Amino acid sequence: MKIEQRAFEIEELRMVSGTNGDTIQGYAAVFGSRSLDLGGFTEEIAHGAFTKTLGEADVRALFNHDKNYVIGRNKAGTLRMAEDSRGLEIAADLPDTTWAKDLRVSMERGDINQMSFGFRTIRDDWPQPTHRILREVALFDVSVVTYPAYPATTAEVRDWAAFVQAFDAGELPAAELRALADELAKRLNKTEQATPTVDGHLVELELLRRKLALM
Repeated sequence: MKIEQRAFEIEELRMVSGTNGDTIQGYAAVFGSRSLDLGGFTEEIAHGAFTKTLGEADVRALFNHDKNYVIGRNKAGTLRMAEDSRGLEIAADLPDTTWAKDLRVSMERGDINQMSFGFRTIRDDWPQPTHRILREVALFDVSVVTYPAYPATTAEVRDWAAFVQAFDAGELPAAELRALADELAKRLNKTEQATPTVDGHLVELELLRRKLALM
């Protein structure tokens, strides 16, 4: 099962200075908020989606989802996470490194103020054909991000609307086109047994598949 990423811009993402150094505090996810279009469907996170994973997962706080820039880790006590009525609240202690100091300056300037989390879906449901509710997830990381790829998965290079626009304009490089074609195939495999159209999205996918086949 693929690892997905979701990003949020939360005003409360902040830097707090204390006796143990600087700590990043904020929300990596919020409950009950409908997402943007994720390529034919929207999504929201149910209360309690993180309850089980918080008790058993080994989670890192990263910068830009890069494993080389570890802000904190829950098993080390440098990352603390908890669910409240709003969402997944986190506090991560910045390490005493050059890149972390640079991140601190960028956050204080307001250049970086968004968060993302990486996860794998354990349990979900679809109360509507184009709306998904995440009931339980396995959490891999929470990340302070410069450019949140919202919506995004690890296989996506750009969001779906931008892909369609670039495709129609003939602006996709060959390597990117191949990567997006792979993601398109995955999407189509999930919808093969669905009705011929759900607000036009399945028709759009089929047309794009035929265009890709011709190319």
